[in-house]
Amino acid sequence: MDDLKKLIREVPDYPKPGILFYDLTTLLKDKQGFHMLIDRLCDHYQGHTIDLVAGIEARGFIFAPALAYRLGAGFVPVRKPKKLPAKTAAISYALEYGKDTLEIHEDAIHKGDRVIICDDLLATGGTAAATAILIQQLGGSVEGAAFAVELTFLNGRSKLPALDVFSLIKYDK
Repeated sequence: MDDLKKLIREVPDYPKPGILFYDLTTLLKDKQGFHMLIDRLCDHYQGHTIDLVAGIEARGFIFAPALAYRLGAGFVPVRKPKKLPAKTAAISYALEYGKDTLEIHEDAIHKGDRVIICDDLLATGGTAAATAILIQQLGGSVEGAAFAVELTFLNGRSKLPALDVFSLIKYDK
């Protein structure tokens, strides 16, 4: 996927020294690049019956609705606490330095719904793994996880062992 990788801006020392940030806004503004990204994500799921695409806040909200639309599925936002107006289910999970929480509307997923998790980037896998647990607690079946970018050197896939993890652009360090 070098054709897409070349559209991503690499920003050194952001948000702090020693971090290399992969800025997807440069890919998103490229008409052909954005279309190609969505088309290739969708191609992976052609022939699968998908009911919902769960997009993880915040950048997952960019890709998940487009993927859902193309797959004929619904879109469900997975949000940080106190952002959703109705009754929610929540999960807290460990970060490298601390803890975070995700929420989803309790009625967003029904027993047996086939769901794909979608986010912009797979790093350590903790957020995606927590999202998978939350979906399963609501009765959904997680059919896969789709990412635009994967930082393979952080081994995030290891936290998603039972899932079909698909990423288009991979960085090996």
